[in-house]
Amino acid sequence: MHAAVLLKRHKFLLLATALALPVCAQAADQTAPATDAADLDAVQETVVTGLRGGAHRAAIDSPSPVDVVGAAQLAETGKVGLKELLNQLVPSFNLPGVNGGGTSWTVRSTTMRGLNGDQALVLVNGKRRHNTALINNLARIANGGVPVDLDLIPVAAIDHIEVLRDGAAAQYGSDAIAGVINIILKKQPGGGSVDSGLGQNYGGDGFTKHVAANYGLDLPRQGFLNLSADYKDNQSASRAAPTSVANLYNPLPGGGRDPREATADRTFYGGGYGPGQETIYSGSYNAELPLGDKIGDDVTLYSFSTVSKRRSRKNTGSFLPNNLNSLAEVYPNGFNALRRIWETDFQTTVGGRGGIGAWAWDLSTTYGRDDAKLDGENTLNATLGPTSPTYFHLADQTFDQVSTNLDVSRPLDLGWSAPVTLAWGLEHRYERYEIGPGDPASYAIGTYVIPSGYYAGQHPAPGLASYSGTSPADSGAIARNNGAAYIDLATNLTPAWSVDAAGRVEHYTGAVGDTASGKIATRYELAPGYALRGTVSNGFRAPSLAQTIYASSTFTGTVDAAGNYITLPIKVLPATSGEAKALGATPLTPETSTNYSVGVTAEPAHGLQLTLDAYRIDIKDRIVQTGLLTGAAVSRILQAAGYAPGLSAQYYTNAVDTRTEGVDAVANYLVDLGQAGDVRLGAAYSWTRTYITHIKPTPTQLATLGYALFDRQKQADLTDATPRGKAILSADWHWDRLRVGTRLTRYGSYTEAGTVAANDRTFGAKWITDLDVGVDLTDRLSLSLGANNLFDVYPDAIGIVDAKTGLNKYGLFSPFGITGGYYYSRLSVKF
Repeated sequence: MHAAVLLKRHKFLLLATALALPVCAQAADQTAPATDAADLDAVQETVVTGLRGGAHRAAIDSPSPVDVVGAAQLAETGKVGLKELLNQLVPSFNLPGVNGGGTSWTVRSTTMRGLNGDQALVLVNGKRRHNTALINNLARIANGGVPVDLDLIPVAAIDHIEVLRDGAAAQYGSDAIAGVINIILKKQPGGGSVDSGLGQNYGGDGFTKHVAANYGLDLPRQGFLNLSADYKDNQSASRAAPTSVANLYNPLPGGGRDPREATADRTFYGGGYGPGQETIYSGSYNAELPLGDKIGDDVTLYSFSTVSKRRSRKNTGSFLPNNLNSLAEVYPNGFNALRRIWETDFQTTVGGRGGIGAWAWDLSTTYGRDDAKLDGENTLNATLGPTSPTYFHLADQTFDQVSTNLDVSRPLDLGWSAPVTLAWGLEHRYERYEIGPGDPASYAIGTYVIPSGYYAGQHPAPGLASYSGTSPADSGAIARNNGAAYIDLATNLTPAWSVDAAGRVEHYTGAVGDTASGKIATRYELAPGYALRGTVSNGFRAPSLAQTIYASSTFTGTVDAAGNYITLPIKVLPATSGEAKALGATPLTPETSTNYSVGVTAEPAHGLQLTLDAYRIDIKDRIVQTGLLTGAAVSRILQAAGYAPGLSAQYYTNAVDTRTEGVDAVANYLVDLGQAGDVRLGAAYSWTRTYITHIKPTPTQLATLGYALFDRQKQADLTDATPRGKAILSADWHWDRLRVGTRLTRYGSYTEAGTVAANDRTFGAKWITDLDVGVDLTDRLSLSLGANNLFDVYPDAIGIVDAKTGLNKYGLFSPFGITGGYYYSRLSVKF
């Protein structure tokens, strides 16, 4: 019998068994060694994010909420990409299952506390991480975002991750509106490990391979060099379900039905509805070398780096044999156009830290680069006729970032109950973004006329099928410099009352100009183990360079008011271009934000921690993409600028103000079961809702053409496309050589909106169960078996389906994917 059916029939038994194992083991075995009581202190995780001068404190003692995700948690999920790992482990983090094609599949847009992924700052060892060069231009969730690509950081290198759920622009600068993700690399000086895993979907597709290795070396004077390597390969999967029996081929000359209809494989044309194929090779090092007191006091040199190479392949459009651009001489049975992306990404930090007298200093420089080459495979430019190439180079996209930081701190004794920690610093950042042109054949518009057959005498539609290359006119480069200074003060005004304050000023070259931000955070201990905390801050996010100059020609699939699937050629315009201005565009300006949070923490028993935090984030001048501007009037404006006829348009604009409100609740309990080991129980819940408080008036140029600047579908994608509620219940039991981990995640309902209300689809809440069972075969060898989405749960099958290709049965936004259950095995070796 199919495994998924068995799991469904016995899911409650399996779940109850997994959760009851710790209790059963305690009763059945009195010989296992007792857990060291000191292990219960493992729940007291220490953090450095949001602190200066090398300070650290317990996460629960922070005035801002911080989640800590350890290396063991990352390894025991069965997922191999960092975005999917965080989606499983952090309630405030969400990742849509499909969302878009092309670069939007590769980048995989995320949200954090209801805000876009590029509104959260990513650090590695406390240093700013560079953003991707690929813009999320075909996504609906987080459309237009240019976030850090977390999947290009090798998981094997990560010691733990600290997720600061609070605005931190005053401490770290632009982007830290939703919060900060600080990835701390491993620094073990000796020993190593190799982990290898295999897995696939219950349906037999989506086969995954993963190998991760880590090795540490001792350096003189208690220094270290830690090396990591990571390989992961994900094969594609699709859940397309064609239902149409309509003709795929044009009628024969006499009007009869083409005999190929009887044997045509109608499932061939829906291969893009699901994850694409992706292979990533990555490596890293993390090193420190103390020099002693030769230069000041206790000088330590440090450096760390990551490097990744990714190749991805995704079906981004299916063209039936009866399509005008499916030239029968090239593709007699139609084709699936594939987007290929070849990407090289690296970041290196070199620095030193030490002390001079009472002052501690840290000076570093970081260089990061993401270089992506975009190609089209198994497609054609039909305007060039049957001699058209079928493989094209479409564009080069490159982002460079160089940051230099000086951080200085010292304690000041002012006679208060505790010293005041004074920290100040300077930062300079240089950024450059470049788009290079593709092959001439990828953007050329030929003069081919179909000579005979059903479409005799017609010109094929211009551009490549599914997308077009970047022309020299759309290519270019842009750069800017940024200088910043900050000051940070932290102290305990009384033994029970701590206060932190920070201020930051920045200057950007170009249109961004000057910004200033500040933050006050406080915590008051009401009684031992019980405290109130709260913060207030303002922040900003500068427009990304990609959003400023990005231009592309592509095709988008949409559903018209009658529920029919249509494909439209669109042009994404830079806001400063003449044709965008003719449609009402104005230059982009920074987003500004105000953040408030208040919370309570409690430790009512040893090993038990409870936190509850509420927050509000107001953002003004939020950068979004306009609705789809289509029709004869728009086409004429674009033609006047030299573009092909029949194009639709979009551009980025500061169109809306929003308010995001939410509540995060977290409980962790580490229980000593005596001879039956220990179990760590967790419960976390995140609720968030975004409102649009103001929409910029539609420019006269659009209003006279009958368009809205930000239409109903775009508004709903911003406010209703991700679940408002997400809950995670977990139990992780360790006993002797056995470990059993279970996790239940409830994803709340969400809506995929149409351009009219009749096409709205609201997908119901779902519970997803994960199970991981591991055993130490020896002191150095362990084996784990597990399943994600154990009971093979799918989103509601209520999407508006394209009958010919079978796309969209489960929609696009599912936060747990559309491919059902996934099982895996993992073998780990320590040395």
